[in-house]
Amino acid sequence: MSKRILAVDDDPDIVDVIKIILEDEGYEVSTLTSGKNILNVISSIRPDLILLDVMLGGMDGREICKSIKSHAIFKYIPIVMISATHNLQSLLKLPDSPNDFLSKPFDIENLLFKVKKQLYIGR
Repeated sequence: MSKRILAVDDDPDIVDVIKIILEDEGYEVSTLTSGKNILNVISSIRPDLILLDVMLGGMDGREICKSIKSHAIFKYIPIVMISATHNLQSLLKLPDSPNDFLSKPFDIENLLFKVKKQLYIGR
């Protein structure tokens, strides 16, 4: 069974690119362009990994990450935060923090490395 990934970014072009890259690698990819109703989406698709942008059109991805990590059912889902403007390294040591981060613009190899790493750790 292929691993399920949820990609969340307010730029439809970015989620489309992520979806194409990851589906080419055999992953099942769902996308959102907003953080609204994300907990319902997570509950229904049960992703193995979440790729989450920091700036989501008026919503803060870091707060969404904390919300996901505060749920007993969801807290073990690895989250990789994506940002063009924030250095997220400092967030990785905080409670309810993302598991990793990826800077925009990202290259395909780095995206795939981080995805594979988090899916392997999460086994």
